[in-house]
Order: sequence, then C-alpha cells, then structure tokens
Amino acid sequence: MCQVEEDYNGLECNQEKITVPTLNRKCMKCKEGTAVLIIRVNDAFCRSCFKEYFIHKFRAMLGKNRVIFPQEKVLLAVSGGTASCSMLSQVQEGLSREAPKKLRFVPGIIYIDDGGACGRSAEERQRSNALLKSIFTETGFTYFIVSLEQVFSLPTSVLVPGTSDPDPSNPSYKQAVDQYIKEKQTLTEENVASAVAQLNIEDSAYSPEHKLALERLFSSMKTLTAKEDMLQTLRSHLILHIARENGYSKVMMGDSCSRLAVKLLSNIALGRGAALASDTGFSDPRYGDVVIVRPMRDYSSKEIAFYSRMFNVPSVFISGLDTKTHDKASIQRLTESFVTNLQFDFPSTVSTIYRTSEKLHTVMPPQSQTAEPASKCLLCLCTLDTKVDCTAEYCLST
Repeated sequence: MCQVEEDYNGLECNQEKITVPTLNRKCMKCKEGTAVLIIRVNDAFCRSCFKEYFIHKFRAMLGKNRVIFPQEKVLLAVSGGTASCSMLSQVQEGLSREAPKKLRFVPGIIYIDDGGACGRSAEERQRSNALLKSIFTETGFTYFIVSLEQVFSLPTSVLVPGTSDPDPSNPSYKQAVDQYIKEKQTLTEENVASAVAQLNIEDSAYSPEHKLALERLFSSMKTLTAKEDMLQTLRSHLILHIARENGYSKVMMGDSCSRLAVKLLSNIALGRGAALASDTGFSDPRYGDVVIVRPMRDYSSKEIAFYSRMFNVPSVFISGLDTKTHDKASIQRLTESFVTNLQFDFPSTVSTIYRTSEKLHTVMPPQSQTAEPASKCLLCLCTLDTKVDCTAEYCLST
C-alpha cells in the first residue's frame, strides 16, 4: 500500500500539469483586448465585447421568435433581482436613441409585493417598494406596484382563458412592421412630458381582511414546497389581471436558463410533467389573450451576474420564502442545490437540461366539432393530463 513518505528509489512521480485558464489572454472575439472575464473555459471576453455579446443575445432571442409585434404593449415582470432588472436594462437599451435597431413595442413594468406571504415587516416592504419606485421612475415607463393581498379581490374571470383570435389589422409580422414604419411619428418634448405624466402607479394598499386571509392561507400549508408553488400561482394571477386590465397582450418574465433548468426538474417532481413546455418554453400561450415570453432564457446566472456587476445594473435584494433555508427545505430548494453543485463539477449540466427543455412541446388533443373542450386546471389553466369525474378539477401538483 502506498505511504506518504515511502521511498521509490529515486523515482519521482511526474504528474501532468493541468493548464488552468487565467485572465492573461486576449478576447476570443476581437482578438485584441485583454479578457476581463471568462464565461466558460474557452469563452474569454473583454469589457466591450461582452456588452455587445449580451445585448445581441437578447435582441436575437426576440428576433428569432417574432412573437412581439410593433406598437404592442408588453408588460415586464420585475422582481427586483438581477435577472429581471437586466431584462429591464436590455429593454431600455433597445428603446434608446443610440440603438441601431430600436425595439418597437410599448413597455410597462409590474412588481408584485409578496411580503405578506414571505413574512416581511411593513417597514421592509415600504423600503423595498421605495427603492424599486426610484428605479422604475428613471426608466420613464408606466409601472404598477401591486401587493399580493389584492389577489383576493380579483374577479373570477381571471381563471377563464381569453380568446386568442389574431388581429385582422396585423395578419403577419412583416405587415405589422410595414404598418408601423408608415405610422411612425417622432415624439416632441411636449409628447414625452405628457407621456411621463401619465405613468400609472398601482396603489399597493390592502385591507386588513385580505392581509389576514393571506396569512391564514399560507399558515394552513405545512410544507415550503406547497407555499412556493401557491405563491407562484397567485403572482401569475395578479400579473395576468393587470395585463388584461391595462391592455397588455404580452408579459416578459426574467427567467434565466439556470432558473429554468431548476424549474424543469422540480416541476417533474411536483407532477407537472405535462405542462413543462408551457412552464419553461420561450412563449406560453395558455392564457389565450395574454402570452408569457421569456427572453432571458438563453442567459446563465453567471452571465447575468457579471453583466449586472460590470455595468452597474440597479437591483434590489428582497428576501423570499426560501431565503436562509437549508438545502432540503423544499423540493424546489433541493433541486436548486443539486443542479448548482453538479454544475460546479460538470459545467455543461445547466445547458444540457436547458437544451432538453427546448425539445418539449405540448400534446394537443385532436380537434373536432363534436368533441368537448379539454378540461383545464382551475389554478394554472393548463390542460389536465388525467381524466377525472369531478366538478372541480385541479392539477395533481396542487
């Protein structure tokens, strides 16, 4: 058996030295600038090339899918984290005058204050709301700050899918672009001032009855897994209601590929395998009149963190249900810990899971005039993957 101080008769063990990547090399794109960061083993970027790479990836994702039409109202769901704030920064960049190919949609911002479900005090909620208001005001976009307690005042129509009939005035993306170019008008200073003056700030006040109802709802759930799943559902209902009420036909989410990889595995464990295509795909048309899009799904959490740090993207840390919890506190938390630790030793873990999600699609039942419409879950509005004979049908995961 080998010993630490064993004599090998003068023989030395010549181990092969593994070359460790360093920052003392050139940018892989311009071949001139000194690399300031390494995204992957062979992907070293200088500062300017990394910014160009980050912006191009966002614009390419929107241009490749072509689901957002010119002059369409798009609601940006911002949680205060680095991913959603980076998405907001990319929209600002695309709408600026310096952009070579400007984005043509009309953005709005929404933030759901879920402090009542996460146990934050009133002072903490006011502090985080004030910080986010300052960020939103600087963008000049219409923004809404809605408390989670207001979900109890939503109409029952929010649980009914809207119609997704195409607009006859915009039959195709190309014709919509041509129509936009013809009707394009240059905003004067007076128009800009009036547009900023019309910013809608949704009142985040809530009644004591709704606060108690939210507390009773989450206290009745015994596991953190159920709480996180219910919080996501209630947040989606509020975003959907605000979008419909204000005429937004698209909602942008800031889910990165790292987050979607965790979501894919955790949803399988939660029994939502049939809805993976809608939960992790670029577009989610389950609501009919409002489509969810995920333009940040090509970015890893590392890329987003580097971009936010290097270019001073403002963000606000807001504690959630899983803040300071152990790895086995919930299915979502355990899956995140598993993927993160595996990614550390095998850097292609997240990309492999993410590429698998791109191949998923929703199986559509055969359509006929005599067939009954497919039953949908009352909470997430996904098509049920099981046949039940109950008046109230719910997903297996709820």
